[in-house]
Amino acid sequence: MATTQLEVVDDEAALARAAADIVSDIVAANPDAVVVPATGETPLGLYAELTARRDTGGFDPSRLTIVQLDDYLGLDPGDRRSLFGWMQRALLAPLGITDGRVRRLPADGDPDAVASFDRELAQAGIDLAILGIGENGHLGFNEPPAAADSDTRIVDLTPETIAANARYWGRAEDVPARAITLGLRQILASRRILLLASGAKKHGIVRRALEGPVGQDVPASFLREAGAEVTVIVDRAAWDG
Repeated sequence: MATTQLEVVDDEAALARAAADIVSDIVAANPDAVVVPATGETPLGLYAELTARRDTGGFDPSRLTIVQLDDYLGLDPGDRRSLFGWMQRALLAPLGITDGRVRRLPADGDPDAVASFDRELAQAGIDLAILGIGENGHLGFNEPPAAADSDTRIVDLTPETIAANARYWGRAEDVPARAITLGLRQILASRRILLLASGAKKHGIVRRALEGPVGQDVPASFLREAGAEVTVIVDRAAWDG
């Protein structure tokens, strides 16, 4: 079992640079890497930093394969709430990653399609998972309680997650109540994991995930038992509160 490396940085800008250094090194060593990127506010600085490095010749994402981490269930392709659409705007288009290099989750949650997705992903493996942490400890949409061996599946979002995501869409009523997520089994099998957290609102759950009991009530705590090399980068507000 690999150890979890913790890096505490001063602010979000420093977090973005530190994370980009790690991602750049991984991709330089393996240009064909399979990467799972998180959506949400925290990784935006990282993606902007990677885009800036690409534009100056310091980062080459052209051979990467991108695997979708999660999405709301059953949305139309053009729905403003689509997390795939978010990923296109924040990461794929800025980095010039074409559709042929993206593996999307089955948007309708069809069980056969989900099982096929997991089988293909197991064959390829995940070289790098870039994750955020929910205020309830979720990774992707693996809402607590979630077992470490849970597979890619449809989930019901908790009231806490719906409330937290309402700021993106205006009202809690606008947030879909169901989602599809890469399972913890798939995430924890990644060869390298990078967890990012910023802001005082994440202080309590970051401490629980890294210092509290490992278990289903805080799915992110399972990172401490992953076989991968896990790096956690947090800003001082998230660590000190």
